[in-house]
Amino acid sequence: MSRLFEKISNNGVYVIAEMSANHGGSLENALEIVREVAASGADCLKIQTYTADSITINCDSEEFQIHGGLWDGYKLYDLYADASTPYEWQKKIKEECEKYGLDFLSTPFDKEAVDFLENLGCDAYKIASFELVDIPLIEYCASKGKTMIISCGMGTFEEIEEAVNACYRVGNHQIILLKCCSEYPANWDNMHLTNIRDMSDKFNVPIGLSDHSAGCIAAIVAVSLGACVIEKHVKLENVKSADSEFSMSITEFGDMVNNIKNVKKMIGDIHYGPTEGETNNMKFRRSLFAVKDIKTGEKINSNNVRSIRPAQGLEPKYFHQINGMVALQDISYGTPLRMEMLGAEFEENNKED
Repeated sequence: MSRLFEKISNNGVYVIAEMSANHGGSLENALEIVREVAASGADCLKIQTYTADSITINCDSEEFQIHGGLWDGYKLYDLYADASTPYEWQKKIKEECEKYGLDFLSTPFDKEAVDFLENLGCDAYKIASFELVDIPLIEYCASKGKTMIISCGMGTFEEIEEAVNACYRVGNHQIILLKCCSEYPANWDNMHLTNIRDMSDKFNVPIGLSDHSAGCIAAIVAVSLGACVIEKHVKLENVKSADSEFSMSITEFGDMVNNIKNVKKMIGDIHYGPTEGETNNMKFRRSLFAVKDIKTGEKINSNNVRSIRPAQGLEPKYFHQINGMVALQDISYGTPLRMEMLGAEFEENNKED
C-alpha cells in the first residue's frame, strides 16, 4: 500500500474504517458504507475474508459456546456465519472503494482466503489480534510481499516478536503493528496506550492503534503518542449487526478524522521562538519605561522605571544594570528607555546588545 507509507512518511495519519459485520447481511449496506467512509475523509475501507467453516467448526460442545460479553449465548460457528462478508461481494466492495478513491484492505483467516485476496488484487493484509499466534498464517501472508498490518491485542512482547520475525523470515519488512485491546467495547483502564511509544522503540516499525473503545478519545491520545495508523469500526445508524454495539457511526467517524488532522497540526514540529501568528504580538511584551518624569542627572530606580507592557524599551533583564545610573536627558512619563538616554558606563558595557 504505497499510499499508506507515503502518508505516514509525510507525518500524516492513515485512517482505516473497519466494516466487519456492519453490512448487516446486505451488499447494498456494504456499498453504502464504502461511499460514506469515502466522504468522511478516511484513507481505507477494511473487510474480513472468512467463512464460518474457515474460522472454526460447527460443534455444539462447551468449548465452542460464548458466555458473557457482547456475544453471550452465541455458538462460535453461528456468530461467524452471521458476521461474515460473503466472498462473492468482495470484488464489488473493492471496485466501489476504487471508484471513490479508497484503499481496500482485508483480514484473511486461512491460506485459502489469502489466495482469494491475491486473485482479487489485494495489496495489503491485516492480521487480526486473535490470529497473532498463528505463525504459519502470518508467514504465508507475508510471503506474498504485501504490506502486513498486525493487530497485537492480547499479545505478549514475545508473541509480537514472533509475528514480526515470521514476516522477516520470508523477506517481508513492510510491517505495521497496531496496539489493540481485544475487549468489545474496550475498557479505558485496559488500553495501555503508552505501549505505542515502547513498541516503536523496541520493534522499530510504524505503530498504530486498532481501537474498540467508545468515542474517539483513544484515537486522539494515540496520535499524540505517535500512532500513525488508526483503525476503527464504523456502522450505518439504522443497521444492527454482531459488531454494531461497539462501532462508531459514520458521522462520529468523520468527526474523528477531522480531530486527528487537527491533533497532528497541534503536535507540529519542534519549534522555538515566535510563530508567524505570534509575531504581531511581540510588541506587547514587557520592557522598561519611565513611570514618572525623570530629570537630567536623576538616578534611575524602581520608583521611576518599571517593567511594563508594551515592548518598545530596553528588555527588563537590563534593569539591575541601569538601577542607580543617572539620566543623561529629561525623560518624560511613559517614555520607553533607550540606551542613549543613560550613562556612558551602561552604553559601553552593552554595545554588543
